[in-house]
Parts: sequence; C-alpha cells; structure tokens
Amino acid sequence: MNEEIEFILDSAKEQMQASLEHLTKEFRNIRAGKATPTMLGGVMVDYYGSQTALSQVANVNTPDARTLSVQPWEKQMIPEIEKGILLANLGFNPMNNGESIIINVPVLTEERRRELSKIAKAAAEYAKVGIRNARKEANNEIKKSEISDDEKKLNEAKIQTMTDTFIKNIDELYTVKDAEIMKV
Repeated sequence: MNEEIEFILDSAKEQMQASLEHLTKEFRNIRAGKATPTMLGGVMVDYYGSQTALSQVANVNTPDARTLSVQPWEKQMIPEIEKGILLANLGFNPMNNGESIIINVPVLTEERRRELSKIAKAAAEYAKVGIRNARKEANNEIKKSEISDDEKKLNEAKIQTMTDTFIKNIDELYTVKDAEIMKV
C-alpha cells in the first residue's frame, strides 16, 4: 500500500483514539455517587500568588465511599484550599479540622443523576463529532491523493469501518457510565 495512504489511515486512527481517550477522562470527572480523588482534579489553589493544581499542594484520599480527605503539605494552605474547592463550584462543602479538610460527598438525587446523565451524553456526542471530523479529513486527503478510484473507494471503506468501531466504543462507554450514574 502507498505510504501516503498508510499515513492518512494512521493519522485518522490516532485522532479517533485521542477523542476516545478524551471522553474517558471526561467520564472520570463525572461523579457517580462515590467519592474519588479525581473529583477534585480541576481544583486550583492560590499557592503564594500563582494558581496551582490541588494535587501539587496536598494529598487527596478517600477514607470511605462518601468522604474525601485533603491533607495539605503546609498547614497554612488550608484556608486557600477550602477557598479553591468552593470556587471550583463542585457542590461540596469543605470542613476544616485544623489538620486537614474533610469533604462529605452528598448522595445524588434523582434530578442530579439525570443531569449528570445528560452531561455524559453530551460528552459522548462531542467525542463522536471528533471521530467524524477525523473521518472527514481522512476522506478528503484520500480524494486528493493520486491513486485509482477503486483504491480510493477501498480506503474510504476502511476509514468508515474504523469510524464505526470507534463510535461503537463510545456508545458502549456511555452505556456503562449512564448505568453507573443512574444506579442508586
């Protein structure tokens, strides 16, 4: 097979894989009832005048399924960490015991579960758009290439098969995440 065509197919596959990996990261940030340290992954803290990720100034643990524990490396950072958690607007109410910050993760209501399910669905659709864009770019590159029409059709079919596989993977990921969100 032509090196140019091989490159186009590999490039399309990499872009599709990147969309799938991004979706997986997005799904990790959508909480499904139990506490995980990744829930605080987007929290930024004012660390001596510069915005720093929470993971760079403290340890985040889960002592049980409904509690997050944030252990700062420097005790004077506790007020800044509390402020950062509140500013992240995650719906958490941090409690300070002088040594660490304890966050009780509230039980999800039915309404909040539906809302999270919609967010997950939107993220899945966004990933599908990324995959379709990769397919479109690859098909355009193949149409520009100097190969026979039969080879163009054959390679476009390969790209479509790849696209179908990735979209099926996204649907499966969403189904699992939706079931996890809706499980009481």
